[in-house]
Amino acid sequence: MTPEQARLGALVRFSIAITILNLLGHTVLGFEISVMQMLVCVTLGYLIEIVLESAAAWSENRKPVFLGGGFKKLVIFLLPAHITSLATSMLLYPGDRMLPLIFGVVVAMTSKAIFTVTVGGRRRHFLNPSNTGIGATLFLFPTVGALPYHFTSELYGYWDWALPCLILCTGTLLNSLFTKRMPLILAWLAAFVLQAVIRHYLYPTWLPASLAPMTSVAFLLFTFYMITDPQTSPSSVRGQIVFGFSIGAVYGLLVGFHVVYMIFPALFIVCVGRGIVLYLSERGPVQRAQAFAEQQWLAVLGRRPLSKASAPAE
Repeated sequence: MTPEQARLGALVRFSIAITILNLLGHTVLGFEISVMQMLVCVTLGYLIEIVLESAAAWSENRKPVFLGGGFKKLVIFLLPAHITSLATSMLLYPGDRMLPLIFGVVVAMTSKAIFTVTVGGRRRHFLNPSNTGIGATLFLFPTVGALPYHFTSELYGYWDWALPCLILCTGTLLNSLFTKRMPLILAWLAAFVLQAVIRHYLYPTWLPASLAPMTSVAFLLFTFYMITDPQTSPSSVRGQIVFGFSIGAVYGLLVGFHVVYMIFPALFIVCVGRGIVLYLSERGPVQRAQAFAEQQWLAVLGRRPLSKASAPAE
């Protein structure tokens, strides 16, 4: 399986899983937001994705990637927007208001175009889109809350266990076969347990209560479907381990400072840190020297004047 095939396989399965969960949520599980709110979020996500790609294609004098391949190519192009929009609407509760959800989707989608870094000659976003939209909305709208409970609020008996087990099994299969992010997941889980044990001995906290969030459906979704986003997480095993442990460490620090909804800001902070590291690594002395040599060569060819300001720093 080629990397592109793995990416497409992960996207399709992510989309199917989150679509089924939302359908069950609005028919069986008792999701708090309305169907109209969900549909507005999804439609808005599609429109923003198309507008941003069209603007990028116009500025780069190329054809938009969703054109020329028929309806199937358009659907594949919109899969990331589909996942981001559903995740944002699924985890936020603004009551009957629409504006906070719209704000969350706009932030989530536009963050992919604004917060980018060049890696290996290709530009890519480094902030997890849905997490960024959720975190920004929770921060700027104090009356909006997260919804970690409504996934099982209407379930009883064995069904309380069936849904988490299903998410656990499908998430493990997906990340084992397609995203290859199991080291990241295991590192995050180990770090979460470790920070709970450390806080248990440093502060008068009850260890089972500190570990209890691991049993929630929201935690499982965060673990198997959010932090494992291939576009915003490392691909190497060592990088995944560092990434997962970093999220757990930041989470523990935020809990110590009594920050609410810690998993979302923890992931945001780690993604920002990773973006800074990627940017600095691409702007090292070797890269600056190469860029300066290219500028000199272009100047010799007469394509643009050589500026003293373009010389590499000592």
